[in-house]
Amino acid sequence: MQDYIVLDGHNLSTNEVMDLGRGIYKIKVCGDALTRVAKARDLIEQKLKEGKVAYGINTGFGKFANVVIPTEELTVLQENLIRSHSAGVGDPLAPDQVRRFMALRINVLSKGHSGISVKVLQQFVDAFNANCLPWVPEKGTVGASGDLAPLSHMALGLMGEGKMWSPETGWENSKKVLDMHNLTPIKLGPKEGLALINGTQLITALGVEALERSTIAADTATAIAAMSFEGLKGTTRAFDEDIHKARPHAGQIKVAKHLRLLLHSETNRSEISENSKPRVQDSYTLRCVPQVHGIVYDTIDFVRNILTVEVNSGTDNPMVFADRQEIISGGNFHGEYPAKALDYLAIGIHEIANMSERRIERLINPAYSELPAFLVTEGGLNSGMMMAHVTAAALVSENKVLCHPSSVDSITTSAGTEDHVSMGGWCARKALKVVEHVEQVLAIELISACLAVEYHRPLKTTEPLEKVLALVRSTVDPWPKDRYLAPDIEEVTKLIREGKIWKIMKPYIEETRVNGLNTASHLNGNQHGETLIR
Repeated sequence: MQDYIVLDGHNLSTNEVMDLGRGIYKIKVCGDALTRVAKARDLIEQKLKEGKVAYGINTGFGKFANVVIPTEELTVLQENLIRSHSAGVGDPLAPDQVRRFMALRINVLSKGHSGISVKVLQQFVDAFNANCLPWVPEKGTVGASGDLAPLSHMALGLMGEGKMWSPETGWENSKKVLDMHNLTPIKLGPKEGLALINGTQLITALGVEALERSTIAADTATAIAAMSFEGLKGTTRAFDEDIHKARPHAGQIKVAKHLRLLLHSETNRSEISENSKPRVQDSYTLRCVPQVHGIVYDTIDFVRNILTVEVNSGTDNPMVFADRQEIISGGNFHGEYPAKALDYLAIGIHEIANMSERRIERLINPAYSELPAFLVTEGGLNSGMMMAHVTAAALVSENKVLCHPSSVDSITTSAGTEDHVSMGGWCARKALKVVEHVEQVLAIELISACLAVEYHRPLKTTEPLEKVLALVRSTVDPWPKDRYLAPDIEEVTKLIREGKIWKIMKPYIEETRVNGLNTASHLNGNQHGETLIR
């Protein structure tokens, strides 16, 4: 039996959004939220009975806001809004992305500021729970009055028009898919079309995915950097606790601590380090990992705060305030908050790949590494990691273009009514592309770093890094001579993206209380472990 996440419009986390996208949970709307929704709908009906004029309820939209629509045409008004605004282009969102998109809209509607009816909200929930997912093209939003085109495509499918996907049917006519699942197409009353399409849920849904994948990539990058560090026989002196206390950025302290726990220490020995000549200092891409990776952690924390607020925000226009008996036009639909945050996320997470590519260069270049050129024997006959590094360089170069902020742009739309827009949809899509490239570059570094460590055999690295190497080797064979490399990169990328590298590393860096001291959980009660900084 499938479990439920109960939505109330206030407490949905970014992790839960990801789980809803994976289809792990169904949705219920809590009773208090349904009461708020019903009260807001009652106010809409009351205003109509009183003959009051309100934007989007009995007027046109955008430039047509001053055109009052006759009562008998109000349903047509809402249906026309959905059809005309379903003007997106491009490939459809993947099913997991549509599930997140729908879940976020349901959460916003549950706040009770949209004016939707309980019936239509429940139909929305029923479609989600039946895995009936409308066709939503990825392009066509400027993040002005929210993600109007993508949200319209979603609503169109629920109306039984356009295309829809389900596991049983694949892509099919929406009405047919709804019928197969015993679902009735929604019938829009006054304001209900507008209630379904004002908001930043596409930006936020894709942004949450970029955020959570960035989090895994950043955590994994520390283990990969540690593996490269071992392959290059670096010195751990740069990660001394007092150095980082002197510049106490939270992310920097966290990364330095993780490196101390993964690399050679009295409690976690590395034969490679014990048999290496001591160095005064290493290159920046080894020595400055805490400083550079650290700001990525702090960036992720900043973006998570913004997106968590956005996930649980009312983004409609007009806003319905049943307790005040008022309907007020505002600008909560504007996508600037998530747009700016996602531009920042792309810039931050890219630096992981920037550092990673430089470490790959050090691993494959014998002038730096004291290892075989391109990490292969019989060089010349074999090219080893030569072209894999070229691929990493190409991905990093693409990221440098993708990291140009989109949210600094604005093109006036809707005949001058929407005269400043966020371009948040593109901010979110390119942030996802940047993260994808980071994952791929890290995969190339991890393959290279494992080869480098193996060149030091029979010497072993630390226990956690040996376990990471063993996981890689369970998927990708060693490299005694050239072979088809692309599948190896793809498989290791999956290990990174699915959090499997992080899962191995995590127990070694989590803290437990042992006789009043903070230690790493892998010390198994050893009281002589390093005292950690929170």
